Amino acid sequence: MTKKILFILCGGTLVLSACSTTKTPTPQKIGMPNPASQYCIDQGGKLEMKKNANGDAYANCILPDGRVIEEWQLFRQDHPQK
Repeated sequence: MTKKILFILCGGTLVLSACSTTKTPTPQKIGMPNPASQYCIDQGGKLEMKKNANGDAYANCILPDGRVIEEWQLFRQDHPQK
């Protein structure tokens, strides 16, 4: 009888331990956003993601005045290299 109770307790513990959940860690945010995207948003623009013919992704910035310009082109035109 004791072996039967011990077997049931061990089996029950094994079954219940299989049901336990582990919390998935949340990924950490990257320290700095894309500077061109952030600059577009800072200018009051909205980002629009696109893909070129090769399938490469890029973003256009739609400015408050209605102009549409590729985000890095806008950033470079307003931040020329020294």
